[in-house]
Formats: sequence, structure tokens, C-alpha cells
Amino acid sequence: MMDSQQETELIRRIIANDKQLFSVLVDKYKYNVYGIFRGMGASHQDAQDLAQETFIRVYKYLPRHQEGNRFSAWVYTIAVNVMKDHVRKRRPIPAEMDGHAQESDPAATPEQHIIRKEMQRDIYRYLNLLPDTYRLVLLLKYTNELSYEEIMEITGLSSIQVRNALHRGKKRLKKEMEKKGGLAHETFFQ
Repeated sequence: MMDSQQETELIRRIIANDKQLFSVLVDKYKYNVYGIFRGMGASHQDAQDLAQETFIRVYKYLPRHQEGNRFSAWVYTIAVNVMKDHVRKRRPIPAEMDGHAQESDPAATPEQHIIRKEMQRDIYRYLNLLPDTYRLVLLLKYTNELSYEEIMEITGLSSIQVRNALHRGKKRLKKEMEKKGGLAHETFFQ
């Protein structure tokens, strides 16, 4: 696992013309970026294309990243902007999550992997029923573990709007899951 100081040094080296190291950044963020797109309703193919576009922009604008700011928040800001551009061009058809690859716990049993995948699939299916703002804020907070400040920066929402969107989004998600007969996954709502 790379800490922020190592990441900063890696970025410096990439900017200083060690371009092949960019793949390390792509590997670190590709699943989270892909997950944002899938969570926002992009199909598998669109999510892959949008993730690729995101990393092209990250590479292009890497020298503009301000050292000291969290790099992950900057990457997710670019991803959100790519998604906004995509939506402007054409409204994506909501797609069910197909259990996209994510780093998993190697100590987990096969049964735990299956349960985790089913739980993820359920949550993403119900997320698609929420308004875009709620869905995006929930994804940024709970799948990408961003702070309120980072979510504010990415979405352009105020602190109160972020807190309200999180609260209302979780409440509505839980209601939708209970209404449709799904289990309200307690770990998500804590």
C-alpha cells in the first residue's frame, strides 16, 4: 500500500518524465473510478471507456495537481466531470452491477466472497433508484472513503448539502431496500 508521501514522490517522478510509472497510479485507482461510473448507472463497457477517459485526463493534467491536496479526491473530481460530460452527450441506461473486480480480503472464505458480492450487487441495484446527487455522495463517502471536505470539492455542494444528501440518501436507500423486499445491509447504514 502506498502512503501519500510515496504517492507524491511518484507523481513528481512521472511529471519529471518517468512516464511508465503512471501505470502504478492507474492500478491504484482503476477499480474505484470504474465503481463510481458503474454506481452512477454506466454500463460495463461505458464504465471502462469513461475510466479510460478519466486516466487520459489525469495524465494530461497531472502537472496541475496541487501538491498537498489529496490525489484521490482530485482523480474522483476528474471522474465526476467525465461522467457529467458523458451524461450531457447521452443519458446512460442504468445497469446492474455485475460484481466488478475489487480488491478482496484474501482471508475470506468462498462463502464470504459470494455474500459480499451479492450484498454489493443489491446495494448498487438500489443505488440506481436514487437521485444522482444522493447516489454520487453515497458512493464517494462509502466506497471511496472521502471526507466531507473532499466530497464538497468534487460535487460543488456545501457542507450542509453533503450532510443532508448523505442522510437522506441513506434513509431513502434503506426505505427502497425494505420496500422491494431486499435486506437493508446493516453495515452500510451505520
